[in-house]
Amino acid sequence: MIRVRRLALLITASLVTLLALAPTAMAADGVGLWGRTDDKVVTYFSFAVMAFFAILVIVLSIIQIRLEGRKERDREELERLRRP
Repeated sequence: MIRVRRLALLITASLVTLLALAPTAMAADGVGLWGRTDDKVVTYFSFAVMAFFAILVIVLSIIQIRLEGRKERDREELERLRRP
């Protein structure tokens, strides 16, 4: 129990430290890894984030539909084999 508490405290302290230092880590005078951050960069980044999540939902839905179909086919096959 003590180890779990100590681990939770360590993780919390690490996250707080990282979040506190994150804004100044990669930026100097508004220039980060991408370059000068202006409205155009922020707008395109926001559109990219929206597109990513839309595509992610579509892809994961397609995967789920295919897995559900396979599950139903397997269930029907098992029922067909059990009936004799």
